[in-house]
Amino acid sequence: MTQSGHLRRIRFWLAVFIIGLVLSGITAFPLETELSLLVSILHAGWLRPISELTGLLPWLERVYSGLHTTNANYPFLAYGTDWLAFAHLVIAVAFIGLCIDPVRNKWVITFGLIACAGVVPLALVAGAIRGIPFPWRLIDCTFGLLGAVPLLFARQSIRALERQRV
Repeated sequence: MTQSGHLRRIRFWLAVFIIGLVLSGITAFPLETELSLLVSILHAGWLRPISELTGLLPWLERVYSGLHTTNANYPFLAYGTDWLAFAHLVIAVAFIGLCIDPVRNKWVITFGLIACAGVVPLALVAGAIRGIPFPWRLIDCTFGLLGAVPLLFARQSIRALERQRV
């Protein structure tokens, strides 16, 4: 593959990763509104029996109730989620330098892979401490595992690009 081909591949996979971070970030701001909408959708029509059978609807109703009550009585606690959202956006910005000069900034890939790997123990340990159901913790783990995929593809092309430049 040519250098420009590797650069295109690197930028594509980084764009996938950056878009995922940005979407994770911006969707963390309106959690109560999003949960309200999701619960309404699951209550309607053919999704209700499935969501009740799987335990998804009762869990999301509980989460929504807790979030709604907390926001009504202690809205300042949502500030922590705002910072979480902001952190996703800031981390996404860090990957822009990698798009500009992937070989020079290849350390950012390692940083991202370490962060993705860290999602798994955090979800399993902190999720258990906070009473998050095990299937939901597994879903959270997939965010770290799926996030690593585009980074591994990008790293592969960065290494190939690096070999070509020598």
